[in-house]
Amino acid sequence: MPTPIALMFGGQSPEHEISIRSARNIYAAIDKTKYEVYLIAISKTGKWFHIEPSTLKNAEFTSVEGGRPLAVIPGASKEQIIYLEEGGAFPQVKAVFPITHGPYGEDGTLQGLLKHINLPFVGPDVLGSAVSMDKDVAKRLIREADLLTAEFFCFHYYEKDAIDFHAVINRLGLPLFIKPANMGSSVGVRKADNYQEFTEAIAEAFRYDHKVIVEEAIVGRELECAVLGNAEIACSSVGEVDMSAGFYDYDSKYESEDAAKIHIPAPNLDNTTLAKLTLVARNAYRVLGCEGMTRVDMFLTKDGQVYINEVNTLPGFTNISMYPKLWEEAGTSYPDLIDELLQLAIERGNRENRLEKALG
Repeated sequence: MPTPIALMFGGQSPEHEISIRSARNIYAAIDKTKYEVYLIAISKTGKWFHIEPSTLKNAEFTSVEGGRPLAVIPGASKEQIIYLEEGGAFPQVKAVFPITHGPYGEDGTLQGLLKHINLPFVGPDVLGSAVSMDKDVAKRLIREADLLTAEFFCFHYYEKDAIDFHAVINRLGLPLFIKPANMGSSVGVRKADNYQEFTEAIAEAFRYDHKVIVEEAIVGRELECAVLGNAEIACSSVGEVDMSAGFYDYDSKYESEDAAKIHIPAPNLDNTTLAKLTLVARNAYRVLGCEGMTRVDMFLTKDGQVYINEVNTLPGFTNISMYPKLWEEAGTSYPDLIDELLQLAIERGNRENRLEKALG
């Protein structure tokens, strides 16, 4: 009998539509003889719905607006999800694959809820998800582990009117990159070459988060490595994002096919450099407490230094996404990758269930 699992997507972040695209690809690729897939769609207001595969397959389905409403029962060991209106339990699943990019889906909040309802899930646990999503905290942990990352300032919303542009550029120089601290897919990210662009970028970043990162620009090749595993981890080969102009922003990633060229594997990397890149990716994975999967984005400078840019705990699974393509190049097919991720989730769930959770 196929193992019942839930594929969860949508969510309350600006990456809602990208999440739907990822889910569509995962559903199409998953081995239906091995897994019975139930779909949980999360609306932009945070409501959960059970939808049918035909809805997800429809190319015009770009925003979750309805379905059969669901509710959750924290602390339950079975029938944790129920139908809100007609009653009855949602099908009992062995694991959840949350492909919910961005805040409220990738930052530990959803992971915490899934732990409360005792459902194993793909991707890092609560802590790994939370610290990896927060660029400020992640950078501090990376730096503490003697790994390289761009120099930066972090500003909170209550400091925004007191940000001193000249003090920033005296330390970081120009150009600068301004980012919401908790956001993915380059949403809200801007490059600033002068005061006007800086002030506009700060305002844009604060639209998405109460904490903003201002980074120095690192000049180097933009490389990505896929990491997979729990106790034992494996790294893929390294891919490269080759920008003809500008930087790898949201449009470059998802809207424009011409803005960026993706090379898998990255060309002209000797074995020593490749080993250094994968070691940095492994170390970042461990330092941030990741399990399941993560994509580690890095810069390689001309003098051979490797800087960690970001660590993405639920990377995209669209038809152009780097994570599955890297594993495909390494010999792991899309269906086999999904199978491995689900088995890792179930393995960690079994490990968690062996722990003593209460006295008495």
